[in-house]
Amino acid sequence: MDLEIISSEKVFFKGTVQKVTLPGTLGSFTVLEGHAPLISTLEAGNIAYNAQKTGEDTVLPIKGGYVEVQNNRVVVCIN
Repeated sequence: MDLEIISSEKVFFKGTVQKVTLPGTLGSFTVLEGHAPLISTLEAGNIAYNAQKTGEDTVLPIKGGYVEVQNNRVVVCIN
């Protein structure tokens, strides 16, 4: 699945991942391939993802933002 993490200033990550865990306003949740479409707000916490190309687990702290999941594409806009 494709993941893009962006802010108004730069692109933090753009690539293929196996999964991504996000700090949703109502609680943390994980998105896997084939996830149902959704739009959610994010609160302060960590985004964790596993880049398929390198196999590395990465954790990115955020202050909040939004996420859209649709057709195996996850776009995260962070503050």
